[in-house]
Amino acid sequence: MPAPAPALCVDLHAHSTASDGAHSPVVAVETAHRAGLAAFALTDHDTLAGIPEAQRTADALGMRLVPGVEMSVHQGAFEVHLLGLHIRDVSAMQARLEIYRDRRTARAGEIVTRLNAVGVAVTVEAVLEAAAGGAVGRPHVAKALIAGGLVKDSREAFDRYLAAGKPAFVEKERLEIAEGIAIVHEAGGIAVIAHPGAEGRRERIEPLVALGLDGLEVKHPGHSGEDMKRIAALADFFGLVPSGGSDWHGAMQGSRVLGAMQVPMAWLEAQDARVTRVRAG
Repeated sequence: MPAPAPALCVDLHAHSTASDGAHSPVVAVETAHRAGLAAFALTDHDTLAGIPEAQRTADALGMRLVPGVEMSVHQGAFEVHLLGLHIRDVSAMQARLEIYRDRRTARAGEIVTRLNAVGVAVTVEAVLEAAAGGAVGRPHVAKALIAGGLVKDSREAFDRYLAAGKPAFVEKERLEIAEGIAIVHEAGGIAVIAHPGAEGRRERIEPLVALGLDGLEVKHPGHSGEDMKRIAALADFFGLVPSGGSDWHGAMQGSRVLGAMQVPMAWLEAQDARVTRVRAG
């Protein structure tokens, strides 16, 4: 089990089986509670389907849940992950995301058609089963191929069929970052760039400030010490709020357990103030 986090720490980046996590929203909240976290954000990929269940569990445990989502968006030629945190209107935002979810399912169907055309006998049903109700993507196609004994592992699936330029590659429809930020704001939340890492530099961040970006994920297991210092300095310079989390997908030991990043409660309080500003218009 994860070691208890220091008092008044939070974790604002985690996943459940609503997308690609290993545990249900209920178990995710229970694990965060056992880790001693003061607050926890569930941020599944491109869906808020796990939030109602997580909220009921958090309420029963007397723990604060921050409703969130991690969206795949584009900034020019770059794919960027955008965290929407403190989502107030969960159902309305989920309805917006369902449009993109349906398009992802249609894309999976086209990938399957292309695979069938080159003699790979996989079905859409197998891909949807691999997705287990989460947002469908190429990794789920790879899982279906592995389960069917059609490839030995995910690397082979991508190298032979699914990567760009391969027989079954289908371009994902783009959601531009400006629209992503607007969707988050319309739902009463704040928009935070997830794990910017080495790309977290002024030339990439400054244009986003004008689009209404609210924050940067400073603490993340994939960030070096230098990354965290640079990103924190950029957040301070542009008046953005800091965020952080374990990017938990279910690990119970190692660097990605809930609470491992020791994100201070003060950062959540700064986000609360930003939320008030965003909702006031």
